[in-house]
Amino acid sequence: MHYYVWQLLCVAGLILYAVWGSYYARNPLDNIPGPPCQRWSTGNLGQIFARYAWDFHKMLAERYGPVSKFYGLFGTRELYVFDPKAMYHIMVKDQNNFEVTRTFLATSKVLFGDGLLSTLGEHHRKQRKMLNPVFSIGHVRDMVPAFLEVTKCLRDGIAAQVEHGPCEINMLEWLDRTALELVGQCGLGYSFDCLKEGYANPYSAAVKNLLPTLFKLSVARKFLPFLINVGSPNFRRFVVKNFPWKALREICSIVDVMDEITTKVFEEKKRALSKGDDAVLHQFQEGKDIMSILLRANMDASAEDRLPDSELVAQMSTLVFAATHTTSGALCRTLLTLAHHQDAQDRLGEEIRQAMAQLGELDYDALVNLPYLDAVYRETLRLYPPVTTVTRTAGDNIVIPFSRPVKGNDGTYMREVLVPKNTNVVVSILNSNRDPEIWGDDALQWKPERWLSPLPQSVIDAEIPGVYSHLMTFIGGGRACIGFKFSELEMKIVLCMLIQTFKFTPTKEIDWTLHVSSPNVKGSEDAKWQLPLQVELR
Repeated sequence: MHYYVWQLLCVAGLILYAVWGSYYARNPLDNIPGPPCQRWSTGNLGQIFARYAWDFHKMLAERYGPVSKFYGLFGTRELYVFDPKAMYHIMVKDQNNFEVTRTFLATSKVLFGDGLLSTLGEHHRKQRKMLNPVFSIGHVRDMVPAFLEVTKCLRDGIAAQVEHGPCEINMLEWLDRTALELVGQCGLGYSFDCLKEGYANPYSAAVKNLLPTLFKLSVARKFLPFLINVGSPNFRRFVVKNFPWKALREICSIVDVMDEITTKVFEEKKRALSKGDDAVLHQFQEGKDIMSILLRANMDASAEDRLPDSELVAQMSTLVFAATHTTSGALCRTLLTLAHHQDAQDRLGEEIRQAMAQLGELDYDALVNLPYLDAVYRETLRLYPPVTTVTRTAGDNIVIPFSRPVKGNDGTYMREVLVPKNTNVVVSILNSNRDPEIWGDDALQWKPERWLSPLPQSVIDAEIPGVYSHLMTFIGGGRACIGFKFSELEMKIVLCMLIQTFKFTPTKEIDWTLHVSSPNVKGSEDAKWQLPLQVELR
C-alpha cells in the first residue's frame, strides 16, 4: 500500500510542477490570438469540449481565423488549427512528430485494449499493414449482398410500424441497431440484432451508452494518462468499482460487456478456422467477413508481422464502436436534413427509383455512381462531419507554417509558429470543411448541387490533406479512417432503401452533440438520445 501512496504523491508532484511551469514560463504561442482563459484549472477545455459547443467553435473560426490559441489544464497553451498548410504538416508531412494525445491513447486503451486507436509509431503501422487489405474496394464490393439483406430487415421493421398510417419513430434507435448489425455481420461474421421491434441486445445497449457516459468524464479523462499505470490492474479495477462516481462505474460495466462478447466471438471464430473451411462456411457471411479474413491473414503472416490474440480482440471492439456511432450519427443527420428539404428528398427518391427500374437491385458500381445520392452524401459529410475535431501532441519542438499570415497579439504578421514539445493541437475538421475562404460565401449552407458541377478553384488550390474529396471528414495521413469505403457503402445502401420506401418529415427541434454527433430533442431533460421523425410509406 505504501508503494501506491508513493506513486500517487509522485503524480501530485508532477501536477504541481506542471501548474508552476504553465503559468510562469514564456511560450512561443503567447503571440497567437485566442480567447481568454475561462478557469485556472481547466482553461478553455470546458468550452472546447462541451457537449453542445457549436457556438464556441464557430466563434473561434470567425473571430480568430484558422489558427488560434486556447488554454488547457492549469494554463498550458494549446493550438486550434484548420489552416490547410498547417494541417498538412500536422497530419501528413510531420505526422511522426504529431501523434495522438496521451489522453486519447489512455482512454482508447482502457475501453478497447491495444487496438488501432491506442497504438503509436511502428506498432500502429504494423497493425494497419495487417488491416489495410481487408478494407480494400474488392472486399467492400463483396459485402453488398449482406448489406442489402440487413437493410431490408430495417425497412420491414419500420414498415410494420407505419402500415396503418404515418407515425413518429425514433430513427436513431433503428439506425444504431442497423449500423451495429451491419458491422457485426460484415465485420465480425456475427449477428447482434434481428432488427425486429422490441428486440434488445446487451452489446447494442453497451455501445449505445458508451459515449453519453464518457461525456460525463470529459475533463476528468485529462488525468487518465497519469493514473493508468498507478498500481496493478486489479488494484485499479478495485478502485474504479468502489469509487463513488456513478459514471465511472457505468463505464466499467460497459467495457466488461463489450469485452465479454467480443472475446466470445473471437474464440468461436478462431475455433471454426482451426477446424477448416467447412466450419467457416456455416458461420455468418461464410468466412468472408473482415475478422475471418484478418484471422487468416494473421495466421499466414510472418512471425514479425503477426498480431497477438489480445490485439485482434481489441481490433474487433475498436471496429464495432467506430463503425456504429459515426455511421448511425451521419445517417441520422442525413435523414433529418432531407426531412427539412423535401425537394431534395423527392429528387433523391426519383433518382433511386429510376435506377432500380433500369437496373433492378443496385450493385456496388450502380450505388457509387448515382450522382445525386453521392452529392447528398458528400455535402452532409462536409457540413456535418460525424467527428468534428481530432487532437495531436507535438513530440518535439517543431515549426508549423501557415497558408495565410496570422496577425499576432503584438500586431505583427506571422507565417509560421514554433510549437513547443508536448503542446496539444486541436485540428478542427468542422471549420476546415466550412471555411468560407475555401468553400465560398455559402459554406454554411447545405447545397448538394455544389458537387454536381466542378468545385471552385479555391477548393482545389487549398490542397486539404484529407483522404476523401477535399474534406477532412475522414482526416488524412497514417491515422486516416481505415474504413471510410465501408462506411460510404453502408450509408448509401441504407439511404437507398429508406428513401425509396418512406417519406420523412421533421416533428421536433433537434440538438446535436458536437464532437461525435448524436441527436436529442432540444430542451429535453431525458438522457436518452433520440431522433424522432414522422415516417410514412410512399
